[in-house]
Amino acid sequence: MTEILLIRHGETEWNVGKRLQGHTDVALNNEGRRQAAALGRVLLDEPLDAIYSSDLLRAYDTAQAVANPRGMQVQSEQGLRERCFGAFEGLNHPEIKEKFPEDYAAWQRRDIDARYPDGERRAETLREFAARAVDCISRLASMPGNRKIAVFTHGGVLDSVYRRVKSMGYEHPRDFDVLNASINRVSFDGQNFQILQWADVSHLAHASLDENDNPK
Repeated sequence: MTEILLIRHGETEWNVGKRLQGHTDVALNNEGRRQAAALGRVLLDEPLDAIYSSDLLRAYDTAQAVANPRGMQVQSEQGLRERCFGAFEGLNHPEIKEKFPEDYAAWQRRDIDARYPDGERRAETLREFAARAVDCISRLASMPGNRKIAVFTHGGVLDSVYRRVKSMGYEHPRDFDVLNASINRVSFDGQNFQILQWADVSHLAHASLDENDNPK
């Protein structure tokens, strides 16, 4: 049995502006750096066998704030990246709706096989993304010697794990929190995940939601 501290990256300016980030490499803002430092303090004495992170800066820099005070290395994993949203990236909800009305409608009805227009990178379907993200976490949790690990990643990855645990279809609207710099504790027994604690932000002064949560 492996315990996983599944941690979403700290805040970015695109989070504040509700702009989809996807694979776009957006750095933490000042608040995000404060959140990362708070994670570093609260997790300083937590026993960890390894620290893994998405290779995108907002997650990697959050992970570094936890790893550095402990003298640990962050191991980078592309499989922990956010979903690639293609041409949606950099836009907010009203802009996506105006530029891509049919694709926006597919997004809002949570079509698991919809592929949005490509931007600088080829967009992933929700089915492709969820499989990639969950498979990556399962692989990391199954590595020899990993009894407790920290995984720094993105809102969509947290969403995918939660839905896997709850057997919740993607057509079901999100009715659970996915928060910046939140600590989400799950266990993995080699086949199944179990939620131990979700959306813990007691180490933060305030919490901010994922840009997917509030379309307005």
